Amino acid sequence: MKQEERSKRTYQRILTAAIAEFGGKSYESASINNICSVNHIPKGLIYYNFENKDQLYLRCVQACFDELTAYLQSASYPPDDTAGSLRLLLARRQTFFTDQPSYKRLFFQTLFQPPLHLANELRTLRRAFDGFHAARYQAVLDHIELRDGISAQAAKEYFFIFQEMFNGYYQTQAVGGTDLSLLIENHESKLPALIDLMLYGVAKEKD
Repeated sequence: MKQEERSKRTYQRILTAAIAEFGGKSYESASINNICSVNHIPKGLIYYNFENKDQLYLRCVQACFDELTAYLQSASYPPDDTAGSLRLLLARRQTFFTDQPSYKRLFFQTLFQPPLHLANELRTLRRAFDGFHAARYQAVLDHIELRDGISAQAAKEYFFIFQEMFNGYYQTQAVGGTDLSLLIENHESKLPALIDLMLYGVAKEKD
């Protein structure tokens, strides 16, 4: 095996182990020592590939957002079926998280319990994910009649405001000590209703 291939495999082995570690605990509780002991990885290998815990964590988050976004983008969403398109989006997200439980917890930790000193980096890593959802919402707006006085741009701004308020509520709950699994379950059960509110709160009422 060539050195380049061995290096790639080592890098991926470390990343897989770190995703399981960060996905199973909070950022603060996860440790490089534990990654090493549980997975029999020499600490020197980790520091050869990653500068520190922050860099390793951010690479795990990047992998999570990249793979989730690519999975969501791979579907064909019916442009003229508003409800069906949104249901498909949420269903695919649930499927991804069911198949990738470590990514699920890692994803929601970045929403509810993000390490504050990495806030700017985490926002950057979310750009493609947020951009995809903005495009999906725009596609929905293109096929509905908006209420008088509501522009498509304003509707998109409301979408992101609602999203940040919604996630902010759960951040508060996380700080209060509510179990992450319960927060995730509650968040996901209420998300369809929130999307419905955001969507039909800007749709023009029929006579």
